[in-house]
Amino acid sequence: MPGERLTQQDRQRIAAGLTDGLSYAEIARRLDRPTSTISREIGRNGGPSDYQPQRAHRATAQRARRGTPAPPRTAGPPSGATGDEIIEMAVRAGLPRMTARVHVDLLLPEDGRRTAAELTRRLEVSPASVSVAVNYLVQHGYVRRERDPQRRRDVYVIDDEAWYHSVVISARQTLEAARAAMASAQTYGPDSPVGQRQARSGAFLEQVSLDTLESADRWRDLLA
Repeated sequence: MPGERLTQQDRQRIAAGLTDGLSYAEIARRLDRPTSTISREIGRNGGPSDYQPQRAHRATAQRARRGTPAPPRTAGPPSGATGDEIIEMAVRAGLPRMTARVHVDLLLPEDGRRTAAELTRRLEVSPASVSVAVNYLVQHGYVRRERDPQRRRDVYVIDDEAWYHSVVISARQTLEAARAAMASAQTYGPDSPVGQRQARSGAFLEQVSLDTLESADRWRDLLA
C-alpha cells in the first residue's frame, strides 16, 4: 500500500486528521504511508489550514493527465518536515494552528519582520485570520508590533528578546492565578478541604512562577 497512489478516501481521512489536530506522522501511520507523502500531499494542495480532499483529488488527476509535476509552493512556511513539525509541536502545545503558522513564518526572514499584507500573501489566508493570529502573538509576548511611519502600516517583529517576554508574561499570568487560588482558600476557610486544596495549589503555582521569573532574568543575557 505505501507505494500506491492516494485515493479519494485516503484524502478524506487526511482532511479528517487535520481537523482533529493530528500530526502528519500520525496521519501517515493511520494510512500506512510515509510521512513525506502526507506532507507533500497537504503542502501542494492548500496547506493544513485549507486542505480540501475533493479539490486535492481533482487537482492530482488533472496533473496526472497533463503529465506535469505539481507546481511548487510559493507561500507560507517551508513544506519540508522541519517547518511542518514546528507547527505541529506548537499546535500540540496549545497554540491555534493559524497562529502557529504565522509564528513560524515570522521566524523565517533574517530580520524577523513582516507586515500583515506579507503574511496574508505568503500564507494565502484572509487578513482577518492574520489579524487574529498576530494579536494573540503580541498579547502573549511572542512578537511585538511596530509602526512604519513612512508607509503608515504595522510591522510585526520577532527577535531573541521575544522569548524572554513570552516567558515573563506566561509566568506573571500563572502568578495571578496562584494568588487568586490563595484568596479563594481564605474565602472557603483555611481549615476546610476546599480551602486547603486551593492553598496548596496557590502555593505551588506561586513558587513555580517566581522561580521562572528569577530564572528568566538570570539567563536573559544569553539572548544578547
